[in-house]
Amino acid sequence: MSITFPFDNSFAALPEGFFLRQEPRPAPAPELLAFNTPLAAELGMGGTPTETELAQCFSGNALPEGAEPIAQAYAGHQFGGFSPQLGDGRALLIGEVVDTQGQRRDLQLKGSGRTAFSRGGDGLAPMGPVLREYIVSEAMAALGVPTTRSLAAVATGDTVHRETALPGAVLTRVASSHLRVGHFEFFAGRRDGARMRVLLDHAIARHDPEADSPLAFLKGVIARQAELVAQWLSLGFIHGVMNTDNTTISGETIDYGPCAFMEAYHPQTVFSSIDRQGRYAYDSQRHVLPWNMAQLASALLLLEEDAEAMVETYTQAVHAMPALIDAATLRRFGQKLGLADAREADRSLIEAWLALLQNQGADFTNSFRALSLDVALAERLFDDGAGFAAWRREWEARITSESLPQERMQATNPAVIPRNHRVEEALAAAQIGDMAPFHRLTQVLQTPFTLSGENADLAQPAAPGEEVEATFCGT
Repeated sequence: MSITFPFDNSFAALPEGFFLRQEPRPAPAPELLAFNTPLAAELGMGGTPTETELAQCFSGNALPEGAEPIAQAYAGHQFGGFSPQLGDGRALLIGEVVDTQGQRRDLQLKGSGRTAFSRGGDGLAPMGPVLREYIVSEAMAALGVPTTRSLAAVATGDTVHRETALPGAVLTRVASSHLRVGHFEFFAGRRDGARMRVLLDHAIARHDPEADSPLAFLKGVIARQAELVAQWLSLGFIHGVMNTDNTTISGETIDYGPCAFMEAYHPQTVFSSIDRQGRYAYDSQRHVLPWNMAQLASALLLLEEDAEAMVETYTQAVHAMPALIDAATLRRFGQKLGLADAREADRSLIEAWLALLQNQGADFTNSFRALSLDVALAERLFDDGAGFAAWRREWEARITSESLPQERMQATNPAVIPRNHRVEEALAAAQIGDMAPFHRLTQVLQTPFTLSGENADLAQPAAPGEEVEATFCGT
């Protein structure tokens, strides 16, 4: 194997109880679908492998020297209900590297077969969800959103049975870590304070070296997650399955299952086929994350000598989160309207613009983009000319004092996002052997704030008959 990585595996060095060692399931006929060459360079990958060697490596058939494949143990609240043991049921952490920028990052295979945590599942991944995560995670990275990354996608030659028989694949995912709220819940549910302390020390070393207590660590996670959800909201992104086992300690977006980008603006938009009650709707995301942080707070209280005396302090930290989200959301939406430093008084201007979008059923992304290019172009999107004119007068009066508002808006409002129907189009083509739409879409999404005329179709909302009404996990 000519592929090398500078492995330095810290999680695999933790004591018993944090993971189980596991080898990937052999892939019968691996074939490389996509490989992220710039990311490989960032990670310090060595060698000059052929496509066949890349397929063998990133299917799990021939892991590089120094890899230590393990399935991590964690618990989680799923749609509000606690599961005391979840864990990596179809994923293996193969190791960690310190990249060329000195940052520690995980490499994980997703879809590499059953583990002891599979709970009856097959441990496999259909090609469609693997390529969806590749497309959307790389698009989010290009948009500046903290996210896991995609290094490789490999078809396995397996047939995966869901509603129908589907081709299988493995995704190689990169993250600053795969530590989740559920990792802490796992040990809290077992009242295992000793292992919880080891986990906290590990997490602090990776993500919060300045944190000197469980409370300080909690506040760091809350701050990162508040910024993250504000970015999601500013882009019309809907995660779709914000369980605590899908909520990272790092503040990175993880687990792009039934995710989607909203087109027509409506705060209660839901795409996830499993979110039947709208728990994780677009605007509900700002309310769910404080709930998830409350679960982390409850877990961390296990480490306090006098937990009862600390309950109120931890509660105050969690209750401060909605204000952090509101402040971050105000700042980001203010920037989308050209304001360098939005003030509380600007909230009504933002809300009035969003109300115009909702009443019109206007496309979220294209409306902001049009406004950033030419206010007359934006005006043509609205039937309510009088309503738009009134809002425009207020907005133009506000941005008069701003320096370079249009430049700020064009650098904040993307021209192109991973539209659901275009993603589905690329996935459908890939499953019959045509990777051209996937590669075209992935390439265009790498520069989301510029768009050439020849790719203008990728910026258009779904036409009648193209709409995607539901998205799926693939498990």
